[in-house]
Amino acid sequence: MRVLAGVAAAVLAICGCASAGPSHASAAAVRPAVVRPAVVRPVAVSAVRQAGGQLVTVTAASYGATQAKLTAYQREDGRWRRVFGPWTAWIGRRGMAPAGAKREGDGRTPSGTFGFGFFFGVDPDPGVHFPYRRIHEYDVWDDAPSSPLYNEWVDDRYADAGADPEPMDVSAYDFGAVIAYNTARTPGLGSAIFLHINIGMPTAGCVTLPVGELLEILRWLAPSASPHITLAVAPGPRS
Repeated sequence: MRVLAGVAAAVLAICGCASAGPSHASAAAVRPAVVRPAVVRPVAVSAVRQAGGQLVTVTAASYGATQAKLTAYQREDGRWRRVFGPWTAWIGRRGMAPAGAKREGDGRTPSGTFGFGFFFGVDPDPGVHFPYRRIHEYDVWDDAPSSPLYNEWVDDRYADAGADPEPMDVSAYDFGAVIAYNTARTPGLGSAIFLHINIGMPTAGCVTLPVGELLEILRWLAPSASPHITLAVAPGPRS
């Protein structure tokens, strides 16, 4: 546990997914969590510029781990204050890829620091600050590296989403957020990396939380704060 906490401090100091079940989660049953703030060391200037005013850290114990600790921080008066977590999140079924090593279909979550794209969901907007895109049965995500629409949301009524695109109309995507990974859409480097609802198992590369915790995060994140998410593996014990 100390090692996992240490990587969160280190990050701050230096700075598609599993198939879903049939039922949709309900936002109405969610109760806000009570979180006691915890002050964290001030970050370096370069990290402040990158993370803006909000930072989510997802820290795995090893590259092979399929669960990680998710913690959210708000920058106040030049210091990072813990707002949510640490919570247990599911990540890739083959763990987390080292920086730059993520590949399409490898079952690993990419490591690095990324922004957020738009938010989305099968269900109506739960009250988020980011642009929210409602999912319909014809919406898919193009995960074919050879496709000109690779790593993009596609309405398959009007465009060809390539071979075997990922359906978006599933219960795991009742609510979610696009993690801005591979925004250059470089073929083969991975696609459809989201923060979304977990269904009790590892993912194909996304980060997932129980619906109540996910909604807390989604409603808190604000474009004006330039939020980022850091996906990392805890450093080994010091000798």
